[in-house]
Amino acid sequence: MDPQRGKATRTAPKARACASKASAPSAKGAARKPNESPVVPAAARPNAQRRGSTRSSRSQQKESAPGPQERPPARARCAGAKKAPLSAEDAVDGQEGLAEGPLPPAAMRPPLSRDGSRRTEGARSAPGRRPCPAPAVLHGPDPLVAARILGGKEAPPGTWKLQAVLEKLRLRRQEISAAAEVVNRVVNHLLRRVQSFESEFKDVTLLRAGSYYEQVKISAPNEFDVMFKLSLPRIELQEYGDSGAHYFVKFKRNPKGNPLRQFLEGEFLSASKMLLKFREIIKGEIKNIKDTDIKMERKKRGSPAVTLRITKPKVISVDVILALEAKANWPPSTQEGLPISNWLGRKVRRSLRQEPFYLVPKHAKEGNDFQEETWRLSFSHTEKYILKNHGQSKTCCEAEGVKCCRKDCLKLMKYLLEELKNKFGNQRCLNEFCSYHVKTAFLHICTQQPYDNQWQVKDLEHCFDHCVAYFLEYLRTEHLKHFFIPGVNLFSPDQIKKMSKAFLSKEIEYQRLKGFPLFQ
Repeated sequence: MDPQRGKATRTAPKARACASKASAPSAKGAARKPNESPVVPAAARPNAQRRGSTRSSRSQQKESAPGPQERPPARARCAGAKKAPLSAEDAVDGQEGLAEGPLPPAAMRPPLSRDGSRRTEGARSAPGRRPCPAPAVLHGPDPLVAARILGGKEAPPGTWKLQAVLEKLRLRRQEISAAAEVVNRVVNHLLRRVQSFESEFKDVTLLRAGSYYEQVKISAPNEFDVMFKLSLPRIELQEYGDSGAHYFVKFKRNPKGNPLRQFLEGEFLSASKMLLKFREIIKGEIKNIKDTDIKMERKKRGSPAVTLRITKPKVISVDVILALEAKANWPPSTQEGLPISNWLGRKVRRSLRQEPFYLVPKHAKEGNDFQEETWRLSFSHTEKYILKNHGQSKTCCEAEGVKCCRKDCLKLMKYLLEELKNKFGNQRCLNEFCSYHVKTAFLHICTQQPYDNQWQVKDLEHCFDHCVAYFLEYLRTEHLKHFFIPGVNLFSPDQIKKMSKAFLSKEIEYQRLKGFPLFQ
């Protein structure tokens, strides 16, 4: 579902905007290949909204690990565009080494910048659009202080610069290589062993997803997610209540030779039975992995992951997740989701919806208990594609293209939430929040701010401030819709307590007012 749009309203005096100069159109935008997203007409662009009283946050999330085969939908490149060299993260991404209700009403949403009248990278001009007022200055040091920080020298107390924070969060190539070697060895060993069983899981393959492969992992490559996917083309889904996200799975045909028959509970494929057997296989095999100390952590209720903790030669956490791959139309609950038409284009949206979707053994809650036969929809593969192909320009953030600050804003939001959770470790209410909330909010913000010149690197401080403002508004209104399943509200009272949202909102407000002292 695309975000709601209302008439343009007067922006509050203190509203900030990611203002930037528009670049002139070029011939690049003239010829488009079939998979390229069209330029969004001015009439389709979201108007500036009245500002609310809130701001934003950032969080901690499990990271994903290696895997060979994976076929994301291709986005066509502009003619003559050169391919960027591999980043450190890409080198690990199987190429070197590593083989969720509508948005708040317009009047309740804080404004993001609506910058100049033209799009960068040769887009057509958008008539009738004026630059936003200059944004207010975000707290921070002068450029000389920032330069000292970036140079590794000690800066005066109370001063900081977002680029310096990002430098601290950047993954180092040496750390990536060391983590890649360990994780590859463990995951590939487990994959070969699971595939060698002449049984139910012999056809599993790897799927890489999560923030590590989205290249938004921060601080250290010490957490990974690995999906062992099992393709089940002839299945039928039955929605659990009106959840939109949880389903019972049954076979359209159930021949006697089907190795998954043992996991049936009546006519449904039991998520709990399959996960139990999957855990048994992994547990029995990890002791055979040489030169590595690994133990399996206790199962968390409702969690779909088999969590492995590697302590030698490096401390790394790996979540191995069993996933069912469904090569069928996405469920009706997703029909209005994935609102990227004005950002990445209708063709990209249509292409992504033609890809398989996945089901993981995360059970639906039934009061204080769980319905253990249910599976939950997963779109981590689509999230990965979006974040790696995040610009309207096909060369956005490539070596030959213009850089944007989208991913930097997401990293800073994640870091903010992570640091708040560290600071208030005794406050259990913050445990209800995770980086998926931050990422979902960020994806919605990108649909509101679809143009590359609204995310210029020189405007990082202002863009981050707007991300914070949006996230705070979602907290205040207690409404953050799932990006793929609009009927699911991730901030509903039954998901997160009102007290928890109020506490987080208050702490983020304080950080924003004081210039984010947690970042010092």
